[in-house]
Amino acid sequence: MNWKAATNGFKQYIRLEKSLSENTCNAYLHDVALLQKFLEEKGYALAPEKVELKHLQEFLASVKDWMLAARSQSRIISGIRTFYKYLLMEDMVKENPAELLEMPRLPLRLPNVLSVEEINLLIGAIDLSSPQGQRNKAILETLYCCGLRVSELVNLRISDISFDEEYVNVIGKGNKQRLVPLGESAKKFIQLYMKDVRRHTPVVKASADVLFLNRRGNKMTRVMVFYIIRSLAKKTGLAKTISPHTFRHSFATHLVEGGADLRAVQEMLGHESITTTEMYTHLDREYLRDAILRFHPRR
Repeated sequence: MNWKAATNGFKQYIRLEKSLSENTCNAYLHDVALLQKFLEEKGYALAPEKVELKHLQEFLASVKDWMLAARSQSRIISGIRTFYKYLLMEDMVKENPAELLEMPRLPLRLPNVLSVEEINLLIGAIDLSSPQGQRNKAILETLYCCGLRVSELVNLRISDISFDEEYVNVIGKGNKQRLVPLGESAKKFIQLYMKDVRRHTPVVKASADVLFLNRRGNKMTRVMVFYIIRSLAKKTGLAKTISPHTFRHSFATHLVEGGADLRAVQEMLGHESITTTEMYTHLDREYLRDAILRFHPRR
């Protein structure tokens, strides 16, 4: 078995069977390519099935020398592990040499979160005199009210929304579906956008059911949503580095601060593990600590 054949099979596996996102697929394939390049440069004429744990550990030692952050190292290990898990599943290797690779210890990284006032400030800065402004308001309301990932937002279809039941059927990571409550504010501004703007936009056939469209009637890109949010932050003078994901973090944090059940938040975010959702309890503790330091007379 050569590297090209193994990589081609791996590509089909992560795209079709695992249904990983395009970005994750490209990252994993890049990780395997890095391993192959390292082995060649070291003069190890090894096919994938001949690679041993010691070779992988040597590779990871070189990765550390590149001064990559712990999260980047962890991601590379995840890519290599997935590759050898696939080879083992296909009986291309008898043992998985990546199974014993140790993940670097990752520090808890708390994300940027907006306050309710900051979210209102951003949404209030949108120029509603233009069709794009009305669309952008509906976009930000949907991001915050539903806690969507940006990829979920740009792929959201009209047929996914039940206005009567006030639920959105979201297609998340791994093609998994979840139901998320729509919220009165998001419902109102989506309906206004559809009535006053979208119905007057010439729509490309492939995007006929897509909710949010660009000026040319096609599906919006993720980059465009980033640009809209960064422009509003600059316009309002908000001194935070924010992205569409900041609205998702804010959605979850405000729910936890308000006393929402963690399992319910997990379901709405589409997290596979409750451990991921537990990050927002740490955010809540930071919020409480900050409140004590600022307002308690003995502090």
